[in-house]
Amino acid sequence: MEFRILAPTGALGAGFDADAFQRGVEARPHVIACDAGSTDSGPAALGSATPKLSAQAVTRDLRLLLKARDTLQVPLIIGSCGTSGRDEGVDWVAGLTRAIAAEENLRFRLGLIYCDQPAERLQKLYDEDRIRPLPNAPEIDRELFARSHTVAMMGVEPIQQALAGGCDVVLAGRASDTALFAALPHMRGAEPGLTWHMAKTVECGAACAIPPSANGLLVHLRDDHFDVTTLAEDSRLTPRSVAAHTLYENADPFRILEPSGALDTTHATYEAVDEQTVRVRGARYVPADGYTNKLEGAELLGYQTVIIGGVRDQVVIRRLPDLLPFAEKYFEEKILDVFDGQVDPGTVDIDYRLYGAGAVLAGHEPDELDPVEIGVLITVTAPDQATAHAISTFVAHASSHLPMPEYDGLVSTLAYPYSPPEIDRGPLYRFTLNHVVTGVTPFELFRTTTEEL
Repeated sequence: MEFRILAPTGALGAGFDADAFQRGVEARPHVIACDAGSTDSGPAALGSATPKLSAQAVTRDLRLLLKARDTLQVPLIIGSCGTSGRDEGVDWVAGLTRAIAAEENLRFRLGLIYCDQPAERLQKLYDEDRIRPLPNAPEIDRELFARSHTVAMMGVEPIQQALAGGCDVVLAGRASDTALFAALPHMRGAEPGLTWHMAKTVECGAACAIPPSANGLLVHLRDDHFDVTTLAEDSRLTPRSVAAHTLYENADPFRILEPSGALDTTHATYEAVDEQTVRVRGARYVPADGYTNKLEGAELLGYQTVIIGGVRDQVVIRRLPDLLPFAEKYFEEKILDVFDGQVDPGTVDIDYRLYGAGAVLAGHEPDELDPVEIGVLITVTAPDQATAHAISTFVAHASSHLPMPEYDGLVSTLAYPYSPPEIDRGPLYRFTLNHVVTGVTPFELFRTTTEEL
């Protein structure tokens, strides 16, 4: 048996090389699969239903994929549509798909798999003690579900169901990245350990290549091994670069969890075939005792305005650790005074980040820093945007003239590169769930519709 899988890019809309993609198409793959989302860039896409990448970028990539699918007459599978996989994301990509199909005169059966979870369902599951935390998950209660927007992450089964129903193009909500690539080979009887390992290897396209890129990979999946090949002419693969991808987004590179079980790569081997191809064998798949679906949720916390400044004066730099607590107390009193009790200072957060002085590690630098200059990021968070902006105006003004005992008279402590310095950043979201639902069938949290284009 040989099964060919084309993974054109790690993210729909990232902009893969068309020539490299064409080389993959010329190999006549049996399926084209592509991820379109992630939680990597934070909770905003899930909380707001706003895709990370633009409609123009997604349309460019999607057009190439749909035309290639039409040429090959093979399935095209796209998961986590709209970045978050929310129902709105599936509908957004579906709208782009319909427009491209009309423009290019393409005909196919389209399957849409939705994964939004209503609060009432989640509250019932919670009451039945069927929602369990993953490691380092936040504490939750049943009221949380009404405040959060929640999606469930599907495995291969809903995708396989759509393919079995004759769908040529499957647009899925939030999905395990690997499920997109494993779904069809599993239906054709491919060995599970190899198939899941292959899927993990190609989930991010050429991210495991040297250099990493948004381009694609081609896989030849056989009975006892798979060969993975990079498609871009200026890239290569090594056993180390391929093996290293098992650690991506995983704390344990030898045990990778899926809804139906775990991929065990303990005894996997990686062998260079040539500069662009690595042969992999030896992984096994261990079915779980029960099926689970991961939940991801996000809620609105408030609105933010940011101020960006910088300072080079060494006296000011040395004084900032003392000045900033003074400023924060001053601003709390100022909020009470200016807003005359209309804004509770407890609902407002004013945060200073000193870049060049340990901001990235939040004060946990292993060695003491002695910066020549530092960048200052001030973030004001409030219940609404108007309040955040109003507070930021006097925060920006006062922060540029903090009192310096070493100097007489008025001193400029921060310099701002923009005028005005206040930049409204918009809504702020946070993740609320990193849990799994237990005791479910692979299909019960998902809904599928089909249409002929």
